[in-house]
This record gives sequence, C-alpha cells and structure tokens, in this order.
Amino acid sequence: MDCELTILMPCLNEAETLATCIRKAQGYLERSGVVGEVLIADNGSTDGSQQIATDLGARVVQIEAKGYGNALLGGIRAAHGEFVIMGDADDSYDFSSLDEFVAKLRDGADLVMGNRFKGGVEPGAMPPLHKYLGNPVLSAIGVLFFKAPTRDFHCGLRGFRRSSILGIGLHTSGMEFASEVVVKSCLAGLRIEEVPTTLKKDGRSRPPHLRSWRDGWRHLRFLLIYSPRWLFLYPGLALTVLGLVTTLGLLIGPIKLGSVGLDVGTMTYAAGLTAVGYQAVLFSVMVKLFGAREDLLPMSKHYRQLVEKFTVERGLILGLLIFVVGFLVAVWQVVLWGGDGFGTMDAAQTVRTAIPAVLGLLLGFQTIMFSMFAGVLSIPTTDGLTAAKAVNAPEPARSAQ
Repeated sequence: MDCELTILMPCLNEAETLATCIRKAQGYLERSGVVGEVLIADNGSTDGSQQIATDLGARVVQIEAKGYGNALLGGIRAAHGEFVIMGDADDSYDFSSLDEFVAKLRDGADLVMGNRFKGGVEPGAMPPLHKYLGNPVLSAIGVLFFKAPTRDFHCGLRGFRRSSILGIGLHTSGMEFASEVVVKSCLAGLRIEEVPTTLKKDGRSRPPHLRSWRDGWRHLRFLLIYSPRWLFLYPGLALTVLGLVTTLGLLIGPIKLGSVGLDVGTMTYAAGLTAVGYQAVLFSVMVKLFGAREDLLPMSKHYRQLVEKFTVERGLILGLLIFVVGFLVAVWQVVLWGGDGFGTMDAAQTVRTAIPAVLGLLLGFQTIMFSMFAGVLSIPTTDGLTAAKAVNAPEPARSAQ
C-alpha cells in the first residue's frame, strides 16, 4: 500500500527526547490507521540519536549540509508520503494528535499551519520575548506583506502536500526556512489552512538551538527581502512625493506655516529626500526584475504588463529628458549670472534655482543607469532563465509583493 503520510523530524543531538517523539508519532499512525512512516532527518548528531531512531523502527536519512533548512529540505525530498507533517524532535509538539492536519490535507489543502495561540501554550513553553513580541510582530508582518492566512507564522508543527512544497523552489538553509515555506506558498497561490495545536515546554536539559535575536532578525530580513514593495516601493514613493511637493512649493518662494518659516534650507533637504525616495523606487523594480529572472518572485498581471511596455530605449529617453531639463535650468542660471557681469548674486535665489537643476541632473542620471541595469537583467543566459521567461510565466492566484 502506498505511503500516505511522512512524519518528519529534523534532528541534531536530540537523544533526550527523540524516542518520546517517535513513539508518539508511531502511536498516531497505529491508532488512526494512516499508512505512513516516521522519518528522521539527521543533521550530524553525535549523541547516538541515529541509533535510537533506528532501534525504534524509524527511517533515518543523513543530511550532510548543516542547517535547519537543509535538514528539513533533505527530509522532504527523501520522504515517501504524499503528505508530510514536520515538527521538532524536542517533545514540544504532540505528534500523537495530528488528525486535524491530515483531515485538512485530505480535503485539498497544500499547507496546514498549526496555531499555538489557538491551541494553547503551556507556562514556560515559549519565552515572553517570543510570545509577546517576536511571534506576533513577525506574524503580523507576514499577514500584511503576503496576506498569509495564518496568525502563527512560525509554528514548527505544520503539514503539507509534498509535491506542492517541492514545486515552489525552496532555497534557504537556516531558520529562515520556516518563513520561506509560508511566503512562497502564499506567492504561489497554494491553499493554506490553519488548525489549533498545543505547545509544551520541551524535554531537553540543554538550551534550544534557536537564538532569539539572531534568528528573529534572519526571519525579518527574509520577509523584507521577499517583499520589495514594502521594503523599497512604498517608502520610496512616500519620500519622493513628500520631497518633490516640498521642493516645488518652495521653488516659488519661502513658505510660512504658523511660526515656522520654510526656505532654501528646507528645500535642500526636500530635494535630498526626493533623490533618495526615487532611488528606492528604482531599487524595488530592479529587485522585482531580478527575482522574476531567478524564479524567486512572481509577477502580477499588471506588473507584467508594465514591464512588457518598458524598454531600455524608453528608459534612456526618459532619463535623458529629465537630465536635459536639469541641464537647461543650470545653463539658464549661468546666463542670468553672466547678465549681471558674473558678480555677486542673491544667495537664497541662487540656491532656489540651483536645487531643481541639480535634482534634474541627478534623477536623470539615476534613470539612465537604472535603464541600463534593467537591460542587463534582460540578457538571455545559458541556463535559459531570462527576464522574458519570468514576464511570460503564469500569474499566481495571489500576488503579495
């Protein structure tokens, strides 16, 4: 009979708790009648964990490449089951109670996330920093950035359809793997469900492998990198609009806001904000193009249409026009200066004219360089991964970038 379920546990020196976890998993398979296996993805244990697993009848695969993500991905590839339910081998998750996970998977879900906050967290099972700050903040970011239908983004007990997860292109080797599974499932439009699960204090006498601040930052960094819209585009647009409106407003003359007077000093900083924001917007497009080229990020229908209309030549023309406008303003200022015999000019008026000239030169140059870089990304490569391929790829059911 075909194997329906693989219960997968990554393992690195878990001799204290591994046997308990395996027995619970085997007990679940026996009680439920689900045809399955218990698979241990060992990542180089030196405490005899492999022998413990083998003696209890679990299957062990050795994963040479170090890291949480490497261990899990190696285990997923080696799994025999149509479905995989993964969880840590520290006895913090209850492998004897997996019915809801299996039911959701059989019902068609591609990824089933456990929710520890709905199922219950035993006292001492989760550090206060994780419970009240780390998990809520990262989960909220995941919902905001990727519309993830889960409120416990980093629950370690989760089940999935093996073929679906192998098809979304997982790459990370460390703790970020937990985020990558959810993020790429969202971007690929997979069906994601959530079920309550419990978390109890793990049974190990040693500290956990997790390092709160280091691994928390790695998860946050991953979420930001995979959302160029929130990392670059939105902040960049806000800075560009604010800076440009302020610069153009002060171009006419000083502005009085109550007791506050705004003049060329404010105009200088506003022009700087415009340049910084515009560069961030260009970065968002470059990251999107690169991500699509490397099959890391999908493109929505509207974004794909926009990219199809953009050409290097059009970008160069636009950049050149902006640059020429700035150059002409600068020339006009020099002409006016010459009309005064190149003598001393009014400092405020000089700066008020010079700022838009410099801003035009800068934005034009940025646009030209961006266009050339976009052209580099469109060059076909020997492996066949081209920007055109990414642009013409099928649109996912849900795009959250």
